[in-house]
Amino acid sequence: MKKNPKQFPEHFLWGGAVAANQLEGAFDQGGKGLSVADINRYEADMPIDEKSNGELTTADINTLVNDKKGYFPKRNGIDFYHTYKEDLKLLADMGMNSFRTSISWARIFPNGDESEPNEEGLQFYDDLIDEIIKNGMEPLITVSHYEMPLHLAIEYNGWYNRKTIDFFTKYCETIFKRYKDKVKYWILVNQINLIVFESFNHLGIPEDKVDNILEAKYQGIHNELVACGRATKLAKQISPEFKIGMMIYHGGAYAATSKPEDVLATLQRNQIEYFTADVLLRGKYPKYMFRYFEEQGIDIKFYDGDEEDLKNTAEFMTYSYYYTRIADAESAKKLNSAYINPELPANPWGWSIDPIGLRISLNEYYDRYQLPIMITENGLGCHDELTADGHVHDEYRIEYYREHIKQMKLAISDGVEVIGYYPWGPIDLVSCSSSEMSKRYGFIYVDLDDYGQGSGKRIKKDSYYWYQKVCHSNGEDL
Repeated sequence: MKKNPKQFPEHFLWGGAVAANQLEGAFDQGGKGLSVADINRYEADMPIDEKSNGELTTADINTLVNDKKGYFPKRNGIDFYHTYKEDLKLLADMGMNSFRTSISWARIFPNGDESEPNEEGLQFYDDLIDEIIKNGMEPLITVSHYEMPLHLAIEYNGWYNRKTIDFFTKYCETIFKRYKDKVKYWILVNQINLIVFESFNHLGIPEDKVDNILEAKYQGIHNELVACGRATKLAKQISPEFKIGMMIYHGGAYAATSKPEDVLATLQRNQIEYFTADVLLRGKYPKYMFRYFEEQGIDIKFYDGDEEDLKNTAEFMTYSYYYTRIADAESAKKLNSAYINPELPANPWGWSIDPIGLRISLNEYYDRYQLPIMITENGLGCHDELTADGHVHDEYRIEYYREHIKQMKLAISDGVEVIGYYPWGPIDLVSCSSSEMSKRYGFIYVDLDDYGQGSGKRIKKDSYYWYQKVCHSNGEDL
């Protein structure tokens, strides 16, 4: 009788994940244009549980663009644009054999609608990808990670406009052709289902430019799904060796009680979180979405050829896993319809810590799609303390990763085909949702504060040496 493996696969990808907008900096160098992330202002006095990138109006955008006094951390990041060689060497020495980063759309097409790409931007990513490979790491490249050119949001209403499909497809064609001999694994859109906490950052739709923002978001998602289908078809024409993946944020919740009403409401709520994966991996809209659209009074416009484009599906699944929440019949009526599980510990930002939930989600997704899976984000944001002797003793982070990797290994013994694991922010970077440096994830400490002040020195945390053992032992030494 066949038995499931009890160890990680021989060629398992032990990586780390970052995004260009959160670490590169150099926002006005190399011909780069402003992206949606470049107007994320740091708000020191905002309550910790309210920090996110939600809706923006045209007036909000203009205020942020013209703000000369506020601090915009993502414009500077950790200066990776200039330090990537040293940083990649540190990461490779930790034992990582893969590295996930994004290409900034606004660095390739500064406004998004140009006829020709920015050669200086293309050359930067030539050099960056070469350096990743030189250090023995497999590149995993995200095409769109909250880096839409701001011009597309202002002039075209972002993904709400069908023209953005063509702009995105042209961008994809440009980078697919440029890096076809260097990059094998691609993720087209980061966390494509995340339209609440990262609304404008993701879709670039000014709230005042549409009559119904919820409907506009789903129309934008539809256009983005069509664009992914077209890009996937194009990718295979350019290189049959390409592996095209998709990514969602794991937003699944547990039912708060065993009451059938709560179980049903939670199931229906979770379907909405999974629907983009259903489209990208199954090639068509699930029927439960038509019920949902009708209930919400949402009218999504399908155009000729859309259904054919959607049939060009991804080959592997990826998702981010940070926390789980719970829902009931009452809370599930809202879009952001779940709340913290009181049975679980949480980090200072209220994100519950649920390693077993990772095993549950891996089994659920594999049962649903029967495709290889990568965990392309997982991590613990904390206030790390740099001691007087220049060390960071982050046993709490080691414990977090240890327990999650144990559950991932158990999922493999369940029969789940897990092929890669990418802790988020292996080097400290600017937080996506709150634009803080003090919310640290890395194995490597970067000496910068929330206002970009500090030496910028890189310091290996205790977790660096722990993850080094994990990578070198292929997950056996935890």
